[in-house]
Amino acid sequence: MGAQAIRKQGGSGTRRRRRGHSAKMAEINVTPMVDVMLVLLVIFMVAAPMLVVGVPVELPRTAAGALPAQQEEPLSITLSADGTISLMTTPVAEGDLIPRLQAIGAERTDDRVFLRADGSIPYARVVQVMGALNAGGFHNIGLVTETDGPTFGATDGR
Repeated sequence: MGAQAIRKQGGSGTRRRRRGHSAKMAEINVTPMVDVMLVLLVIFMVAAPMLVVGVPVELPRTAAGALPAQQEEPLSITLSADGTISLMTTPVAEGDLIPRLQAIGAERTDDRVFLRADGSIPYARVVQVMGALNAGGFHNIGLVTETDGPTFGATDGR
């Protein structure tokens, strides 16, 4: 009888103790982290289109693909529909363009520049600005267009 009493007492006492004290969990609850990450994802998806640097222009459409990314922030020259020349977002007078380009070129390691021109600008004007870019020391000129436009030979009026 004594052995049975000890077994019952020892077994049930141990069980009660385990139930009474909560054991420490070694698992990480990832649900709050996932919630925060999803909120950040939505915020960045909404904010990313607003981060485009430059002056708003109506770019011509073409079937050309995008250029590969580069390490330095790209230098951008914009020709707006009213003929204004902008270096990044700052308007620049025609006479000041080449000296400013030379000063910027002395500090940069990459000679790549992106030329954004409104579709209504005459081709001769775009070529004049390209000549100024060349005279300023930038020989690698990329013309920025909208993607998914008409292919060569398409006749949709653009």
